Amino acid sequence: MNRIKTDICVIGAGSGGLSVAAGAVQMGADVVLLEGHKMGGDCLNYGCVPSKALLAAGHKAHAMGQGAFGVSAGPVATDYAAAKDHVAATIAAIEPHDSQERFEGLGVKVIRAFGRFTGHDTVQAGETEITARRFVIATGSRPFVPPIPGLAETPYFTNETIFDLREKPGHLIVIGGGPIGLEMAQAHRRLGCEVTVLEGAKALGKDDPELAAIAIDALRAEGITIVEGAMVSGISESGNAVSVTTDDGTRYEGTHLLVAVGRTVNIDGLDLHKAGVERTRTGVKVDASLRSPTNRKVYAIGDAAGGLQFTHVAGYHAGVIVRQMLMGLPAKAHNDHIPWATYTDPELAQVGLTEAAAREKYGDRLSVVRFPYSGNDRAIATGQTTGLIKVMVVKGRPVGAGIVGAQAGELIQTWALAIANKLKMGAIAAMVAPYPTLGEINKRAAGAYFGPKLFESPWIKRIVRLVQRF
Repeated sequence: MNRIKTDICVIGAGSGGLSVAAGAVQMGADVVLLEGHKMGGDCLNYGCVPSKALLAAGHKAHAMGQGAFGVSAGPVATDYAAAKDHVAATIAAIEPHDSQERFEGLGVKVIRAFGRFTGHDTVQAGETEITARRFVIATGSRPFVPPIPGLAETPYFTNETIFDLREKPGHLIVIGGGPIGLEMAQAHRRLGCEVTVLEGAKALGKDDPELAAIAIDALRAEGITIVEGAMVSGISESGNAVSVTTDDGTRYEGTHLLVAVGRTVNIDGLDLHKAGVERTRTGVKVDASLRSPTNRKVYAIGDAAGGLQFTHVAGYHAGVIVRQMLMGLPAKAHNDHIPWATYTDPELAQVGLTEAAAREKYGDRLSVVRFPYSGNDRAIATGQTTGLIKVMVVKGRPVGAGIVGAQAGELIQTWALAIANKLKMGAIAAMVAPYPTLGEINKRAAGAYFGPKLFESPWIKRIVRLVQRF
């Protein structure tokens, strides 16, 4: 048994773990990084990167098949295998940044084995035992596979396997109408597949329903069948057909099946009890500083911390704990400024409170302002008028914003900045945006907040009339 002593041992080389390892080693700490599977984790290999690459291929096919602005559409031939080649090439282009070689070049000791705790300050990975002053659990999550009767006996895909498929599905059935399910539904529809989405509750149910409805309507208009309230009760296979039955007795048949009903954290094999680390139903039990309250040597970040499951959250968590571990500075994680986006077309993005959550918290103190894409000159010029922004405001300060429409994931960043830095609506209104850009939508939303105060106020009108006398 090899034995190593180090300052920080990071378990998991996904987005969060890599951020901690790179930051810590470059600031002078000794770092050991454990990874038993692929460097880069889910985001690079199975999640954000390949899904956006496949969506990009679908977007190209869709754009070529749509006539507009005096340009006639022609027949579009899609090559599903070539689209998957683009996915693989995208991963390969980003891979070196997350590679073992790069991190060893930075000075990190990388051990390609799964880690498990053997004590309060020891972890074993393969034939190596690591003793560390601090441990960071950054093990991420994996697709949740529900115990549906017949599923185990039927071939199915998750986001970890769908990108290896080379043969275009004739009819893809997607179980789950969340972001992953709907992104994959649209990508496959635009690449020439029939697609049916079965959602047990509401599609995009975690997003603002007013905004989600616009995105869902657009997907349905492209020919994607989205069935809500469709709880799957059984699955079977017969020849080349997959049959999915819902609890009302309806049967849906397709050629391929994708399960996208959520995720579960990867902490079962860590032997947390041997380190005195408690867990919850959703992940490692941590306090606001992302630290285990029962073993102060242990931190958890990203999906393993049991909160929001986004790559950028893992990166944010990395910064929070690096300040504590290396600089001894107090730091706590907050979620009120964390944005998220679903990259369908139109995109759907949110930061802070939705309208419903804001009304519950603030009641009559809440103001909600809206501005449609159809009022933006750039959107009109480019034919992207489907969309809406709504901003939740309390005492002049935005507490949440939601956007559905073109480049919503880019536009939401203005509101993430505002909420993170406690800016007021006046800061957005004072911004000068280049014309014509979609970014003017944010400024116009701020204007919609101040408009009634300026144009409908009798006091303002009296002041203006008084000034005009001189």
